[in-house]
Amino acid sequence: MANHDIRNREDVEKLVHTFYAQVREHPNLGPIFNGIVTNWPEHLERLSDFWEMILLQSGPGKNKFNPLKAHKEVDQKTGQGLSQVHFGNWLELWFTTLDMLFDGKVADHAKEHARNMASILFLRIYEARDN
Repeated sequence: MANHDIRNREDVEKLVHTFYAQVREHPNLGPIFNGIVTNWPEHLERLSDFWEMILLQSGPGKNKFNPLKAHKEVDQKTGQGLSQVHFGNWLELWFTTLDMLFDGKVADHAKEHARNMASILFLRIYEARDN
């Protein structure tokens, strides 16, 4: 049976929960996320809100998020340890999870948005560092 596209909040939650279960086990990403996130259920709920807003233009996420601020804080907490490798690992897992679970225009949009977001976030984080 072919996968369907991302259609609703339940699909977004399935994507987010499946993806972050893999992130938590990843040798490069797991230590960062597990060292920063103290309440996984709350974090997954916020991330589901974010991705529902991005992918479905619905949900409680409007004007609620500042991804750049959050990622700059993570970079500071890791001693400016975020690198392009981390963003590449994140994207690779994101694409693999999407391909495993979904197929369609919204899933493609999820890939494109993540790719753009990763590039912009890393550039802005690098620019904000005390070199």
